[in-house]
Amino acid sequence: MPQGVPETVPDDGLTTRQRRNQPVLAVHTGAGKGKSTAAFGMAMRAWNAGLSIGVFQFVKSAKWRVGEETALTALGRLHDETGEGAAVQWHKMGSGWSWIKHGDTETDHAAQALAGWQEIKRRLAAEEHDFYVLDEFTYPLKWGWIDTDEVVETLRGRPGRQHVVITGRDAPPALMDAADLVTEMTKHKHPMDAGRKGQKGIEW
Repeated sequence: MPQGVPETVPDDGLTTRQRRNQPVLAVHTGAGKGKSTAAFGMAMRAWNAGLSIGVFQFVKSAKWRVGEETALTALGRLHDETGEGAAVQWHKMGSGWSWIKHGDTETDHAAQALAGWQEIKRRLAAEEHDFYVLDEFTYPLKWGWIDTDEVVETLRGRPGRQHVVITGRDAPPALMDAADLVTEMTKHKHPMDAGRKGQKGIEW
């Protein structure tokens, strides 16, 4: 198993084990492809390690079923049937937010996003999951639907050892400053630049 060796060791009074076992806040941002894909790859690792997973997709349509959702929910069923891995929950903004009532009126996307964040806050306080993916969560922050300072304060103060991965373009500087791991995807080339549409197995 690969073992990363830090270049410096802080004088923080913690043992190597204590420092290694601290919860991680990761942000995947930038204009390049692969932000969500990388987050879901981490989720599969977490599942294999026995960490319960909660995925919360913002912005994407509740009707849009991506390949990672199919794979991870299948792993969740495998856990339910055999005990292997860990539990998996997958929620999408819109009709996928099962904890709010849905009327027949036009969807208020800002309210839906805020309702999702309030539920995530509740789950963090209750330590309901071990590993959270907040997919495309940077957009509600950028658009002012959810207060960035509140998010940063909540994530910094989350109890226990809950890992959180946030994806999306234009991550706010305050969120990146609070994160332990920030990766910026940079696009050099993309098939769409040559007029090619997205295809099964690559984009979804």
